Amino acid sequence: MGNRLYVGNLSFNTGSDAVRSAFAQYGEVTDVHLVTDRQTGQPRGFGFVTMGTNDAAQAAIAGMNGQSLDGRALRVNEAEERQGGGGGGGGGGGGKRARW
Repeated sequence: MGNRLYVGNLSFNTGSDAVRSAFAQYGEVTDVHLVTDRQTGQPRGFGFVTMGTNDAAQAAIAGMNGQSLDGRALRVNEAEERQGGGGGGGGGGGGKRARW
């Protein structure tokens, strides 16, 4: 179990201070990162919270998953490690389909 949690279904109006405050009741929050669109800077509705200990992370998952924050029921679970590669997404090929 890691200390880093995925937090989904966030309201676009929810800021990192509100997320930090909500999770702090379960233990020390060492980092909050709300993901934004690279081009527009607009929130994408999810983020990551890093708790100080594994126990705090487990307590936060149990306590916050399904709880309402700014009118939205949160999805909270352990964050998965990123797989290598990355960059761009969309299947490659510049939008062209191969013809066989």
